[in-house]
Amino acid sequence: MRFSRVGAGTALIWLAAGAVWTLAGGDAWVLGWFIVVAVVGAFVPGVANQVTLARAYLAAPALAYGIAARFGALAVVVAIAGLTDLVDGTVARRFGSPSQFGGALDPVVDGLFMCGLAFGAALGGAFPVWVAAVAVARYVLPAVAGGVLLAAGRRLELRHTLTGQVSTVLILVLLGGACLLRGLGQDASRLVAGAEVAVPIAVVATWVHLAWAVVRRPARVAV
Repeated sequence: MRFSRVGAGTALIWLAAGAVWTLAGGDAWVLGWFIVVAVVGAFVPGVANQVTLARAYLAAPALAYGIAARFGALAVVVAIAGLTDLVDGTVARRFGSPSQFGGALDPVVDGLFMCGLAFGAALGGAFPVWVAAVAVARYVLPAVAGGVLLAAGRRLELRHTLTGQVSTVLILVLLGGACLLRGLGQDASRLVAGAEVAVPIAVVATWVHLAWAVVRRPARVAV
């Protein structure tokens, strides 16, 4: 992979944001995470892929705000991450055709962001830890399945599925909504109860669709 001027420029912006975060009293490890992602991001080509990579950067603030129980700020981070998820495809079509690399990058950064959001908010008391574990497992299993297929010598064609997209939106809305309500000092118990039912169902549906896609078209992996 070659050095990318767009990636390097974007990385510098995120590093500046991380430095401001640290100087303002934020956790220093967040800047460390930004440095790690920035090194990788400097070699990620394309504006659309940089929009996607934003969710990898935001995983650290999501975790920090969640652990600190700053749920209002966490809800803002979730909204920004959700916006990048909505527009990265549009940006890809505007600045160039969507690529296989971009399709592979998307579920990776989704998984990173979900780990930060789910476990951070769970540790902060927004919802049970088991709900966070189920939400994260939605991304871990496809990644493991893809790794196994690659190790077996399969050539993978990554593609989005309806169940995968719906589960991602549902998890973000439910978990992010619970954080928002708690940040506003409102009762989030009903939304959390809904998440305890809807998140496992959405995750299992995604897994079933993944298994069906692999069996029907072995060279493809649904995400």
